[in-house]
Amino acid sequence: MLEFIARRLLQMVPVLFIIATITFFMIRVAPGGPFDTERNTTPEIQKSLDRYYGFNLPIYRQYLRWLGNALHGDLGPSYRYANRTVNELIAESFPISAELAFWSLLIALALGLTAGIIASLRPNSATDYIASSFAMLGISVPNFVLGPLLVLIFALKLNWLHVSGWENPIDRILPSLTLGALYAAYIARLTRGGMLEILSQDFIRTARAKGASNLRVILKHALRGGLLPVVNYLGPTAAALVTGSFAVETIFQIPGLGRNFVNAAFNRDYTMVLGAVLFYAGFIVLFNLIVDVVLVWMDPKQKFE
Repeated sequence: MLEFIARRLLQMVPVLFIIATITFFMIRVAPGGPFDTERNTTPEIQKSLDRYYGFNLPIYRQYLRWLGNALHGDLGPSYRYANRTVNELIAESFPISAELAFWSLLIALALGLTAGIIASLRPNSATDYIASSFAMLGISVPNFVLGPLLVLIFALKLNWLHVSGWENPIDRILPSLTLGALYAAYIARLTRGGMLEILSQDFIRTARAKGASNLRVILKHALRGGLLPVVNYLGPTAAALVTGSFAVETIFQIPGLGRNFVNAAFNRDYTMVLGAVLFYAGFIVLFNLIVDVVLVWMDPKQKFE
């Protein structure tokens, strides 16, 4: 196992290098610069800023300079936020995005597992069709449509919840539901398929023939194997929840890393964009590694390769 983990960590290095390189040159060839929107910037001030931040250097030298600093853990200063570094902004905003992802994942698991298990117990019944219909609805409606719709109903019409913000515990409900709805739908479908496959196995029929109750069959015999597709899906899901919260954080005005990334992209904050992309890429690789280890633990038939 240790050899597998070490090999995967080594493979992470060229992946991050390629992602960082492509991102660096893509944002630099895009029109505009970090200080173009400043109204009081004279040509003299612009030249001074270019010299200070190294924008007057050839593009390859700017890249090597940034790469050297990044290898030492320094992602550079933010051009959008005065006297703030990218490291500070990521450390400050990522926990908020991670918390949003955590609550969204809990909602997705609670709704998805419940709907999937119930649907699998009575396949092709009215219950199955209702659960499948809601799953398709969750997949079909994007979060940038669902979010404003939930705000309209629960915040503006019923006045039960807040429109935006992240100060109070109640502020977590609408963003988490908006972000988790899509993944709840996928989890429901995966759970239904996995449970139906396990429930048709011979050992399940044997357990029932021995007089095991339906609840005991599900909890002791079927659930662990039936949830393997869900566990396999959790790695990409958790990563997607953390890295895919841009729209939700923007809609609900949540001060997370996703919203900072959107602001940085619009304002050509090069270092913030690069830092966020690099951080997200590393997070995805590490999380998928953790999921692979958990999968082998749950299913000994799988091997570390």
